Amino acid sequence: MKRLEHKVALVTGAARGIGAAIAQAFVAEGAFVIVSDIDEPGGRATADTLGAAWLKLDVREELAWIGTMARVLDSHGRLDVLVNNAGISGLEDAARSGTRHDPEHAALADWHAVMRVNLDGVFLGCKHALRAMRRGTPAGSIVNIASRSGRVGVPAAVAYAASKAAVVNHTRSVALYCAEQGLPVRCNAILPAAVLTRMWEPLLGQGAQREANMAAMVADTPLRRFAHPTEVAALAVLLASDECLYMTGSELHVDGGLMAGSAALPRP
Repeated sequence: MKRLEHKVALVTGAARGIGAAIAQAFVAEGAFVIVSDIDEPGGRATADTLGAAWLKLDVREELAWIGTMARVLDSHGRLDVLVNNAGISGLEDAARSGTRHDPEHAALADWHAVMRVNLDGVFLGCKHALRAMRRGTPAGSIVNIASRSGRVGVPAAVAYAASKAAVVNHTRSVALYCAEQGLPVRCNAILPAAVLTRMWEPLLGQGAQREANMAAMVADTPLRRFAHPTEVAALAVLLASDECLYMTGSELHVDGGLMAGSAALPRP
């Protein structure tokens, strides 16, 4: 039997990157997956490729969440897994407009834009998933995709770092609430570090400089490389499965050892 057989899972921000990798891994493990994203062409293409369902969802809007959960429950009768993956760094827009996201120069509108997706989206997802999961799932799982940036300061992406720190703590609050309520729902967070997705593109550059920038960005990471989205997806499968029913309120790092400290350079 596959690890997610018979489970109904909704993945946000699943048109590409980590979200698409998680959706693919869930399908491979037997789940019925609903791919959701604000990017309709990209999301539909991902869903079609995986043989998954598609629902357009703007995670910033509560009415969109209400409608999405109603459609999931109408079609499948329950929701077993929610992965709150949708997120933005704000750096793409900053690169286009020439604005900065540091503590001194970040515009309040840019701060709010990041918070609405990264934090409001997670809050709303957890809120409405809990209401849906009261409808009879035997073992619900909410997986919030946070970031290593939620554990350290990031001067060039101050809103992103603050939002991800809040996601980690909200995960704990949801986990404790479910325990208090006697709900069979667990809530855990995954904290990736440098995962090679489109989010990094504004910082990588082009041509020969790209390789140099990539090497520089992971120079302080003990494993000295970017992660692949599938490495985050593997952990999401574990948290979504019934293999860790005693794990809730946890934060799991996928960071190449970055939070462990520094590592000596290999001997030549």
